[in-house]
Amino acid sequence: MPLSDHEQRMLEQMERALYAEDPKFATTLEGNELAKYTRKRVYQASAGFLAGIGLLMGGMVAQFIALSVVGFLVMLGCAVVAVTGWRRPAPQSGGQQRSDTGGRQPRAGKQRRSMMNRIEQRWQRRRDARDD
Repeated sequence: MPLSDHEQRMLEQMERALYAEDPKFATTLEGNELAKYTRKRVYQASAGFLAGIGLLMGGMVAQFIALSVVGFLVMLGCAVVAVTGWRRPAPQSGGQQRSDTGGRQPRAGKQRRSMMNRIEQRWQRRRDARDD
């Protein structure tokens, strides 16, 4: 069931207030950009890991120890990037704050509702804590 105009305006107002009050938390809640960034980073690290395996094996076949060591270091570095990539926040786009949310389409109804419920609950807790 779509939101009424009044509810949509209130939601946009809440989002703007959340961005103004706590931009780091708001960016974390976005998820979509974070997921894209993380997925891209993990894919790149996986490709680098495979290249490192190739270098390691090539160095062993050619009996060139330095190439094997470089391959191992590439593998190690890519593994670290892949693991830490899950925890890094998405890059900020010049400090811009998103204000137009009316054009977005929900991906999945149930998933969208549960996310919105969590956001609303957090928002309510923050307001209650501020009022106390």
